[in-house]
Amino acid sequence: MEFPQGLTQAEVLTRRGDGRGNQVSGGSGRTYGEITRANLFSYFNIILFSVGAILAVLGQLNDAFITAVVGFANALISTIQEIRAKRQLDQIAVVARPTVTVVRDGHEQEVGAVDLVQGDIVRLRAGDQAVVDGRLISGGPLEMDESLLTGESDLIRKHEGDEIFSGSFCVTGDGFFEALKVGQESFANQLTAAARIFEPVQTPLQKSVNYVVQLLLLLAVLMGLIFYVAGFIQDYSFLKNVKATAVLIGLVPYGLFLTIAVAYALGSVTIAKKGALVQQSNAVESLNSVDVLCMDKTGTLTSGRMTLDGIKPLGDRPQAEIAAALGAFVRSASATNTTSKAILDGTDGQSIDLIDEVPFSSARKWSALAFGQQAGNPVHGGVYVLGAVEMLAPYLASEADGSTGDFSTAAAALAEAGLRVLLFAHNPEANTLHDANGDPALPPLTPLALVSLSDELRPQAKETLRAFAELGVDLKIISGDNPHTVAALAKQAGFHDPRLISGAELASMSKTEVDKAVKEVNIFGRVTPDQKQALVNALIEQGHYVAMIGDGVNDVLSMKKANLGIAMQSGSNAARNVADMVLLGDSYAALVPALSEGKRIANGIADATYLLVGRGLAYALIIIGVMMVGLSFPFEPSQLGLTTFSVGLPAFMLTIFALPEERNESLLSSMVRFVLPFTIWTMLLGVGIYAFYHFRISESITTMEIPLRALARFEEVTGLTAGVDAEFTDVAATLIAQTTLSNFVSIVTMLLVLFLHPPLPFFTGWRPLSHDRRPAIMTVVLIIVFMGALSLRPVADYFGVVATPVQMYVTLGGMLLVWTLGFRFILRSHWGDSLLFSDA
Repeated sequence: MEFPQGLTQAEVLTRRGDGRGNQVSGGSGRTYGEITRANLFSYFNIILFSVGAILAVLGQLNDAFITAVVGFANALISTIQEIRAKRQLDQIAVVARPTVTVVRDGHEQEVGAVDLVQGDIVRLRAGDQAVVDGRLISGGPLEMDESLLTGESDLIRKHEGDEIFSGSFCVTGDGFFEALKVGQESFANQLTAAARIFEPVQTPLQKSVNYVVQLLLLLAVLMGLIFYVAGFIQDYSFLKNVKATAVLIGLVPYGLFLTIAVAYALGSVTIAKKGALVQQSNAVESLNSVDVLCMDKTGTLTSGRMTLDGIKPLGDRPQAEIAAALGAFVRSASATNTTSKAILDGTDGQSIDLIDEVPFSSARKWSALAFGQQAGNPVHGGVYVLGAVEMLAPYLASEADGSTGDFSTAAAALAEAGLRVLLFAHNPEANTLHDANGDPALPPLTPLALVSLSDELRPQAKETLRAFAELGVDLKIISGDNPHTVAALAKQAGFHDPRLISGAELASMSKTEVDKAVKEVNIFGRVTPDQKQALVNALIEQGHYVAMIGDGVNDVLSMKKANLGIAMQSGSNAARNVADMVLLGDSYAALVPALSEGKRIANGIADATYLLVGRGLAYALIIIGVMMVGLSFPFEPSQLGLTTFSVGLPAFMLTIFALPEERNESLLSSMVRFVLPFTIWTMLLGVGIYAFYHFRISESITTMEIPLRALARFEEVTGLTAGVDAEFTDVAATLIAQTTLSNFVSIVTMLLVLFLHPPLPFFTGWRPLSHDRRPAIMTVVLIIVFMGALSLRPVADYFGVVATPVQMYVTLGGMLLVWTLGFRFILRSHWGDSLLFSDA
């Protein structure tokens, strides 16, 4: 093989300066800019910024500012969390960054892949990966594994002048190739760029929240249009239209978006302490929705480390002699893998000169060596082969059957025990392993021994899978290994009823048959990367929420297709890049805490949604009801600020207080069963309260039965004079009615917490008695602070209400008692179920 001169150091510097270096974005997943844009212009934030823009146009600058701040805070929280995850993954990638052997100034040297330039001469030997595209200029032939690029498992022979593609592996041979396409122009990076297209996946909870928010937004728009038409007919003032529009826009629960962002961020921090890195902010909550958990075997369910379990002779040769031959076999091979390392650690022997070699490949599933006849040679010369039993079966000499007996039963028994079984075979007469065309070819073989190896389960894998199974999650292993071996290992991992099928069987099935198999089978063996993706896709099409745990490039397609992708830290960079969550330390231990945290987050978000959406819908129905009875608009924009305290704070705290309890309730059906009765009942009493106080105050002012002190206060607040300004009576009556109504709605929304987390049997009906007293204590404290704050004139003025005297709270207390008793009756009579017409 001719040894090339390579580039000079000066040429390397020149080409790097010209932009012909191999500088690519080697970081994990998305760039910082992509992360920022995705969070800044999320679905939630588009709504928030649109609402803020409308408020700004209407002159409500304070509300517009608050809305924009919520949007930016939402984006900032998610962006910081995802950037932290990216930086940690980038650090992991740096540790695993490949080096290459390059020839420069006539000498070989090791450099990083990013230090290559166009025109570099790179040496490629068995086990090396090509990191740039090029052309073989010396040496060879090489056998290249391009399966990561094409999906084809056959090895491709490369001769001088043939193209070498980045991302392919050299399985056998030695040669030099010239780097022609580097950086983003290389074939692998072109594929990677397409694979890195970010497609956010929303959880079922997020979809439900989006749906509810869209309905409220649509309701607000329709009400706004109706109000403007009515205003045009009745000649409303511009200011009145602006205020009404601001109130209607405020019906959208934008505080919910920030609450969700904070809940996700806190969940990510919590799980990071348990050993899982969250790349997508919703990944922890997403785990709560998973009903099918798929996983790879080697490197994912198992550690990838193997140990030699035993050597079972099949003929007359002594076990010690076979062990010595096996030890010499693995020490003489040009390339090593986890299997050969396990055998090497479990045997003694020495390296022996070879006549010919066919290295192991995943396509052939065997490796072979040819030795010469040498004195003292423990292998006695000839051809030795080590590989999968089923792949070597066609080469076994028929006359061997009588001497060795039927070993298939023994092989099956070892596989059933969860061991990986290989056949060690021999032909003492042969001395070549290639045919006339140079392709690998085996002579007839005589079985020598069955070699069994054991896999090591990942830490906490068995306990974690048992926990998921107890929660009703369907577990499936999708592996490239023998399905019987996988099934046996699955039993060790806690699978009680392995039902298996092979990739070959799947390939011969129709789509209907595959869909049936996907539902019934839980062990899939000898499957290709494309089949993995197809299986995950079939599960999703059947309505399942699928998580896929993987570690290799062959798992990337299925992880990307899954609703939730989970990667091992030691896995390939590509697998970590597409994963939503990365298990640090390759331990399953973080998954159970993550599942618990996901339930807690989902429960907290659901409770916050009930409060915030219930408040918005109650306001909407009250507005409709008041307008229908012919009274003036029941709310001022400033009065909506009361809900920040009475609803926003409780909603946020409920996400903090939430417990990981199991709830069999759908968010949308709960809206009908719980929130809708709340809003309708609140609307009926609210409209009655508003009409009663509006009529009572109007009559008192007209008949002058109102105390002079109260009259003076009304004149101070309204800026109008009784008996002089004609609109004084209506404005004063509206103000008192609005004050009472705002207080009523704010307090009943806080009381709603007691029905969500009943501290006493009295409040049960929707949910059972809660032993967590924090929500109840929070509710009592907030109501006391709320009542005390609004009794202060500066606070009342800020929120556009009248400072509430104690006697008004006495009257209001009676109304709240009626509301509480009525809502309790409604929940216990399951009136919401009759609205739903089914048990959703």
